[in-house]
Amino acid sequence: MNGFLLFNALGKLGTKTVVKIRQRVAEEITTTFASSYTHEVSLAEVLHLQSIAAYGKQATGEKYLITPQA
Repeated sequence: MNGFLLFNALGKLGTKTVVKIRQRVAEEITTTFASSYTHEVSLAEVLHLQSIAAYGKQATGEKYLITPQA
């Protein structure tokens, strides 16, 4: 339902406005959705007790990225 309403609204805005919106999203994509991680953990490391203790505490401001390809 939301997607349907969004496309309806975009259709009413006009081409110039839609282009501006898309350009703004493209310019800010690396800052708006930027994320930083405390530590990257390989898939093998995820099973180590030290790693489980670290990422398991779920502290504010600490994010761990699991990298399966590493």
